[in-house]
Amino acid sequence: MTRKILVTSALPYANGSIHLGHLVEYIQTDIWVRFQKMRGNTCHYVCADDTHGTPIMLRAGNEGITPEQLIARVWQEHFDDFSAFYIAFDNYGSTNSGETKEFAQGIYRTLKAKGL
Repeated sequence: MTRKILVTSALPYANGSIHLGHLVEYIQTDIWVRFQKMRGNTCHYVCADDTHGTPIMLRAGNEGITPEQLIARVWQEHFDDFSAFYIAFDNYGSTNSGETKEFAQGIYRTLKAKGL
């Protein structure tokens, strides 16, 4: 019997670089996801940069750029770091993306329509 599994790791904060402490979690999770796929399970590994908070605004201001510019640059740095360690997300996004906004609004509308 195959299983459908959705896996995520803690979202890295988009105001700094990935460090070894971050990588340990992502590598361990990637190994587990690959194992599940080898067993024939449908397993999706998703993650995203957490792009909300004051530290991002402060760092962007210190660098003389917009928060969106910082978010885009750090997202690419994180993506490149994960790729260099062969961490294979099925989807690596950003909490600042249009996709995230669309899903969040859809969930809200569904819950509101059900009176929740």
